[in-house]
Amino acid sequence: MTRLLLVRHGQSTWNAEGRWQGHSDPPLSPLGERQARAAGPAVAKLGLTAVFSSDLLRARQTAELLAPPGLTPAVVPPLRERNVGEWEGLTRTEIDAQFPGMRDAHESPPGFETDESLMARVLPALDGIISELPDDAVALIATHGGVIRTLERHLGTPPPPVPNLGGRWLIAVRNTLELGDREVLVDPEDAALTMPEAE
Repeated sequence: MTRLLLVRHGQSTWNAEGRWQGHSDPPLSPLGERQARAAGPAVAKLGLTAVFSSDLLRARQTAELLAPPGLTPAVVPPLRERNVGEWEGLTRTEIDAQFPGMRDAHESPPGFETDESLMARVLPALDGIISELPDDAVALIATHGGVIRTLERHLGTPPPPVPNLGGRWLIAVRNTLELGDREVLVDPEDAALTMPEAE
């Protein structure tokens, strides 16, 4: 079986400001870089054979900081975060002022990418990764909270929030994907755990 650990990137500068990111491309914050470095000991124990990343800077930076010596992260653009449409770049306060009542009613703004659209690009990308790996591979994929939680919903598990440098194992068995355990790679004594609410 092939094992994939999908990991949410470290805190970005927009995470720190409470801004919805979507396809926007802010870098990791100084704390986000510390989180990724602090995850090193946990990553070293995983026995990774490959590392992949979304094409967005915050995920690429995370993958580069997490990759063990000798492994170069491969960039897979379809694993980028959900497009959040007209909420991109806004804080919750700004969203509530410009789109009153929409968040409370669980409504999405124009341009917001649906779960179905997100899965239509993420699942083939994961299939492509799995097809390239040997059956006993262990791979880390630096991606985004929206991708991980939507995948969990798709596979039948109501998802709680994902912290930065937290993630979920996926097990590929006989051409099917199964959910494994949640994992947090950062010891809070080494770097603060952060739980951004925005995608």
